[in-house]
Amino acid sequence: MDPRRPPPPEGVPPEPMPPSVVVAMGGHAFMLEGEQPDDAAHSKNARVVSAELMTLLERGYNLVITHGNGPQVGYMLERCEASADRLPRKPLDVLVAQTEGMLGYYLQRAMLNELRARAQERFVVTMVTQVLVDPDDPALLSPTKPIGPFYSQEEAERSRDEHGWTVIQDGSRGWRRVVPSPRPHQILQAGMVRDAMQSGNIVIAGGGGGIPVTVARDGSQELVGIEGVIDKDLTSGVLATDIGAELLVILTAVDGVYLDWGKPTQRRLGAVTMAECERYIRDGQFPRGSMGPKVEAIHGFLQRGGRRGLITDPASLRDALDGKTGTHFIGRI
Repeated sequence: MDPRRPPPPEGVPPEPMPPSVVVAMGGHAFMLEGEQPDDAAHSKNARVVSAELMTLLERGYNLVITHGNGPQVGYMLERCEASADRLPRKPLDVLVAQTEGMLGYYLQRAMLNELRARAQERFVVTMVTQVLVDPDDPALLSPTKPIGPFYSQEEAERSRDEHGWTVIQDGSRGWRRVVPSPRPHQILQAGMVRDAMQSGNIVIAGGGGGIPVTVARDGSQELVGIEGVIDKDLTSGVLATDIGAELLVILTAVDGVYLDWGKPTQRRLGAVTMAECERYIRDGQFPRGSMGPKVEAIHGFLQRGGRRGLITDPASLRDALDGKTGTHFIGRI
């Protein structure tokens, strides 16, 4: 129940809780291709996506929003390198926290303005979110996720020796640092997200996949930050499960999921059952570097009891909710 409403009279059953939805969008939603990472671009794009998300509120959903941070944390790492002779470097988990606050603010401000324009009395809250990962996750010993700027081989090897980085040659553009990408196990603030959402507030959480933390091995049970990144779609799926969401929506650059992407035979999937989804995954239809984590996140959410999943682009969201486009994933019946 919304605590701002008076309780029902004695003997009258309370109103049913509105359905809830987690919407995940990428960090590029704030900064389109060719745009500069400045305030004007972030503000403009936050307004655009906020207007599209209003359709979920119009349809009676309680709303939780997650987002990526790839471009933004990349620019922060470049700033760290540019000022390294004058200022200490910040660890990656701290930079993820900074992007949670920064991007959350852009989106929170835009959402509040959209709500005020519609005379809707709701609050919007941004939550700095920690995500617990397994200290024995093999990914922690095998860094694979490229981050930050490109370097010459000499610069990369010097940083490797000075800072203990793992570096690889990333195509023809140069060398880059790589960090672990462990799987999310638990969203530490999930209860707070759920409570705020069920009170009728819009919650922005899990930015950049959340801040990866694990339990110290010294027996203290203290949480320690990890220099790594978590896939934001996988975090969104776990969060959707933890707060009991009915629907998980992943917004991306295309209007749905396609089979045989890039081939003459490509076709968009409409409604997909769990069995079909599992068959397409086995057939290698969804590459790890693009649609794979998105489909995996929704598949995991449905496996854990979620009811529906949807993949589409922001501009198609309204039509997708009406079943006219998008790819719809249906849980086991």
